[in-house]
Amino acid sequence: MAVGYRETMKLSLLQWLGIAVAALLLVAGTYYNSFVRQVNAIEGQWKQVEVQYQRRFDLIPNLVSAVKGLMKQEQTVFGDIASARTAYGGATSVDGKVAAANQLEGALGRLLAIFENYPQLKSDTAVLRLQDELAGTENRIAVERRRFNELVQSYNTGVTTIPGTLFARLMGFSAKAYFQAAAGSDQAPNVEF
Repeated sequence: MAVGYRETMKLSLLQWLGIAVAALLLVAGTYYNSFVRQVNAIEGQWKQVEVQYQRRFDLIPNLVSAVKGLMKQEQTVFGDIASARTAYGGATSVDGKVAAANQLEGALGRLLAIFENYPQLKSDTAVLRLQDELAGTENRIAVERRRFNELVQSYNTGVTTIPGTLFARLMGFSAKAYFQAAAGSDQAPNVEF
């Protein structure tokens, strides 16, 4: 049986439609996989930030103990540090952990200012060693936060620009929040005695 010209065109049109659908699915799959990889990278990088926070929290009790032995009158700062550590341990979200970490940074800033006012602290080798460890940890935290924000920026660019935004919305992906320092963290802590 001979196939007519119209049936040949119809078959050809269906083939083109199939090719277009297959191409669209391929592009959508590529975007989906890219978004999943980026979300996983962001989550992995946040874990690196948390590793450094944990290092900081592990060092702080040793530093506080060393300093407590040399000075008794600055109990408020020690209480603030303990409160911030507890808040971090109880935080369940990234925002909660960031808020607790920022609270701790404020208390640590006051503690470091106290070091400047007590010469006996500056000369104690245990305090100096712990202070160096803490300074190194703070640098590592800054690096990990920067890397986290770079990954978030790359991901957010992908999910908010065309054509990625079209696929992101269809697939349930949305922009992620950057790590942001607490308000007033650009100000040096004020310690009064």
